[in-house]
Amino acid sequence: MDYFNYSRRQSIVVQIGETPMGGELPIRLQSMTNTSTRDTDASASQAICIIEAGGEYVRLTTQGIKEAENLKNINIALRSRKFMTPLVADVHFNPKVADVAACYAEKVRINPGNYVDAARTFRTLDYTDEEYGQELHKIRERFVPFLNICKENYTAIRIGVNHGSLSDRIMSRYGDTPEGMVESCMEFLRICVEENFMNVVLSIKASNTVVMVKTVRLLVKQMEEEGMAFPLHLGVTEAGDGEDGRIKSALGIGALLADGLGDTIRVSLSEAPEKEIPVARTLRDYITARADHPYIYGTLAPGFNYFSLVKRATKIVRNIGGDALPVVISTRLDGNNEVASSFIPDYLYVGRTLPANRKDLEYIIDGDVWQGEEHTWPAFTYRQLEQIDQVKSVLKFLFLPYRIVDDAVLDCLERHPEVVVISQSDHLNRTGEHRALAHLLMSRNLQNPLIFFQHYNEDDQEQLQIKSAADMGPLILDGLCDGMALFNRGDIPHTVLDFTAFGILQAGRVRTSKTEYISCPGCGRTLFDLEKTIARIKAATSHLKGLKIGIMGCIVNGPGEMADADYGYVGAGRGKVSLYRRKECVEKNIPEEEAVEKLLQLIRENEDDFQEI
Repeated sequence: MDYFNYSRRQSIVVQIGETPMGGELPIRLQSMTNTSTRDTDASASQAICIIEAGGEYVRLTTQGIKEAENLKNINIALRSRKFMTPLVADVHFNPKVADVAACYAEKVRINPGNYVDAARTFRTLDYTDEEYGQELHKIRERFVPFLNICKENYTAIRIGVNHGSLSDRIMSRYGDTPEGMVESCMEFLRICVEENFMNVVLSIKASNTVVMVKTVRLLVKQMEEEGMAFPLHLGVTEAGDGEDGRIKSALGIGALLADGLGDTIRVSLSEAPEKEIPVARTLRDYITARADHPYIYGTLAPGFNYFSLVKRATKIVRNIGGDALPVVISTRLDGNNEVASSFIPDYLYVGRTLPANRKDLEYIIDGDVWQGEEHTWPAFTYRQLEQIDQVKSVLKFLFLPYRIVDDAVLDCLERHPEVVVISQSDHLNRTGEHRALAHLLMSRNLQNPLIFFQHYNEDDQEQLQIKSAADMGPLILDGLCDGMALFNRGDIPHTVLDFTAFGILQAGRVRTSKTEYISCPGCGRTLFDLEKTIARIKAATSHLKGLKIGIMGCIVNGPGEMADADYGYVGAGRGKVSLYRRKECVEKNIPEEEAVEKLLQLIRENEDDFQEI
């Protein structure tokens, strides 16, 4: 991988029905039905909706033998209507179900966290090395017969690790860590290689984008060290719905796609499955359009660790850099300085003219017309280095494209630690140029804060949010970001751009500005009306800040993903819900019609967990 220049990672090709994956093949798009897999007509109809939207694989939950057997009928229903899209069985808890599903689906997903190991209970288990080896032997004994069935039926598999369902065995030895997630995957993958079964796809997912990106990077590194190159399935679990779900998915998946990782993607939204496909397509096409871009000459800074995700050291200038939260700069060249009360930018860049009706905000104005007005700060271009020397201000900004940086610019930054750099790029691979500038500053031991200016020409809000989140993902998760500025020439209100910027920083886990909802996309295991429930909970809690609420259709990833949430709402049975406070289940089997109010009551009883926005 070239850190500054885009190219696809070369994986082996895996045959999945008539739609192979990997190698130089296109990045495949997929989604998952939320119908009962026992219902042939409903499942086939929803699969067709996904296919017609552009889905290239369709996954179905397969929680029991009857569901696995009915994959045959769903497959027949689709093939009889000339739809040849491969079906993927999603199996948890019961390896016997995987055995059956392998006879009727083109691919079977198994979860190492519960394939042989018992479901996660957060118990600490003590193993000697010998005892741990015996546990691995149990996995081999059960897993190899399944691989033999897959060989006989030309069925591919996905080894799908979820942060929310790591086994107690893995947790006890490795902790709740990316390294433990990687090992959970590798234990099964090594058996596949030993058995000469190469029709394997891998995924490691989390609702936490930092964990998800770091873990996939580590997985690729571990595979390379062991001489493996299996294709990757990318996704952010429990991303949610609406703008938040799109931003979070684009940031996490985009950060990996930008480095050439990923052979298929699934954007998990708590919405109708076919709505996931256009988001995935936009994300894929936006990143892969960088192929064969003009070369970027960049050099990694000494000591930089691609796998550590440690923030770049910067000196604080007013409220930017150091340990301060990343700032949001809103570009307002039209004189409009209206802001939403919940998402107030830290600075407004207004070009050459201050608004006539200035508000109680901080303004950035071009340095050659700046008069030192209160709550205003000067901004310069690289052609105005002498003015930087002459102007007295405790905070200055410098708009700086990487390609023009020379010794004069670097010397100026060294003389003026009060200068905050605003990185600009119009390169096809702007991520590469932004990274290159950050690493140049690190190489010269310059600790000026760094803000990334991202510009677009979009009239569609969804397109803007997906692209800007994908562009910022690598920069945030590499620890390079002290702030961001969004600028758009299209017809999208400034307040939407501000909301998007704050949403991107929250999705990257660097600044919290609102309630975060960790909600699953729903599937045939979902035990209540997911979309209506999410809407009710959001309506009652969206005014809170610093709160994370998990909303899970079933128990598969519930307690695990909600270990990162303050409160959890989990389907426990048909019409029944269990409530959690962090990892602890505080009330079980509440009737669904009472559960939302019970959740709100629980939150009110623990009001120290949050603050009002």
